[in-house]
Amino acid sequence: MDIKPLITLLAIVNPLAIVPFFIHYTEGFSAQQRRHTIGVSAFACFLVVGLSATAGLHILAFFSISLASFQVGGSMLLLSSALNMLAAQPAEAKTASSDMHDGAEKAAMGASIAVVPLTIPLLTGPATMSTVVIYAEKAKTIWQQLTLVGYGLVVALATALCFSLADPIARFLGKTGINVMTRLMGLILAALAVEVMSDGLIKLFPVLGGAG
Repeated sequence: MDIKPLITLLAIVNPLAIVPFFIHYTEGFSAQQRRHTIGVSAFACFLVVGLSATAGLHILAFFSISLASFQVGGSMLLLSSALNMLAAQPAEAKTASSDMHDGAEKAAMGASIAVVPLTIPLLTGPATMSTVVIYAEKAKTIWQQLTLVGYGLVVALATALCFSLADPIARFLGKTGINVMTRLMGLILAALAVEVMSDGLIKLFPVLGGAG
């Protein structure tokens, strides 16, 4: 399996773009609370990717959904995420702002915010899950599938690193720098989304690929 799934996952999850959210939600936290939040969030991120890679296809089979249809639907989510990123917004659903609380309430939430909203939906939402399932279908051997799960570990480590360095990253890049990085990843993700969509459409309508 090539490195394309890892690049796609990093582009979608884009933990760098979530740094401002992490700073906001952990305002008033002690150093220990922050470390715990980082650990839980990174583990939850890995868990979502791992479960999508190992059980996603079985779930599709249970609901009798073809992979081609899932590819087209998933690519639309990817493209939507890419458009959000090109507008300098994080890759996943951005309704979390309506869930924001003041500093005292955030401190009382403890580690719970590590899963919702930091991991789901800000880091790993529908676009991430659908992408992993699409690449899982391409994994023909157990080693390729384990590699995909391993990519989830890389994404989790990248998330932990970005969150651990949240304050210096925010100071160094500033809002403008984070916006530039988000737009760049969005452009890459848009191209990958078109590729996934074209593959799915050709499977659904072979005539588009010159067959039939």
